[in-house]
Amino acid sequence: MKLIILMAFMAIVLAGCDSAEFSAFKVYEKGGDKVNLLELRNKLEKTDIILFGELHNNAMAHWLQLQLTKELHKEIGDKLIIGAEMFESDTQLMIDEYFEGLYPTKNFEDEAKLWKNYSTDYKPLLEFARKNKLKFVATNVPRRYAALVSRQNLEKLNDLTPEAKKLMAPLPITFDPELPAYKEMLGMGAHSKEVKYFAEAQALKDATMAHFIIKNFKSGNKFLHFHGAYHSDNFQGIYWYLKHYMPSLNILTISVVETPNLDSLDDKDKNKADYIIMIKDDFTKTY
Repeated sequence: MKLIILMAFMAIVLAGCDSAEFSAFKVYEKGGDKVNLLELRNKLEKTDIILFGELHNNAMAHWLQLQLTKELHKEIGDKLIIGAEMFESDTQLMIDEYFEGLYPTKNFEDEAKLWKNYSTDYKPLLEFARKNKLKFVATNVPRRYAALVSRQNLEKLNDLTPEAKKLMAPLPITFDPELPAYKEMLGMGAHSKEVKYFAEAQALKDATMAHFIIKNFKSGNKFLHFHGAYHSDNFQGIYWYLKHYMPSLNILTISVVETPNLDSLDDKDKNKADYIIMIKDDFTKTY
């Protein structure tokens, strides 16, 4: 039955939420209504790109990511492509070689630029992709270039070599300082030379992740991307650049929110994404 497994996944998400005292999370759709399984099933069926915005240290969010990955794989097999902010584009060759079995796990983990919570939160995703021969895309810009922009602005990227420019979105990168997500950041640099162009560095990351999603996406496939929620909340960031580069894409966004009360969404969260996962704020943190 079409996407029945995905329905089962969402049933797990919702199970016991109405009455169980120990419920850890609930799912709402944009606007604040509890999720409609049939609508979500139809949405997933028609979606090209799923942007899963996480809270980096939330154990429940990472478990849900892994479950969604597994269920999508059961449904569409090798048509599933996975990508993540947590891996920078200059590690793509290492990931590909590791997946081809050219060296053991220890060598990969010793040399790749892994986040401190890799072993608990992202290793299960990468190893699932490796085991099942799925494409895993390192989408983020190398941090040295984001740091360069935060100090000197986007125009400084023009001084890089052609090889360096292959590791990021094509130049020049469109930057709209009036987008609320960036506008809020613009004032942050006023007090520090080191982050004077913080909003432009953020735009470089968002544009680069969108670029590598599109570069690796093929019609008929689904691309599941993991990143901090702020990179796609309110349909900005990665979402904005995806639509900028390829307006025809059908994109579904998910955002994770921590809260002491699961009964209803705060007004500020109601329009963050197509679907909002509310997780109890006392749930286990991985760091």
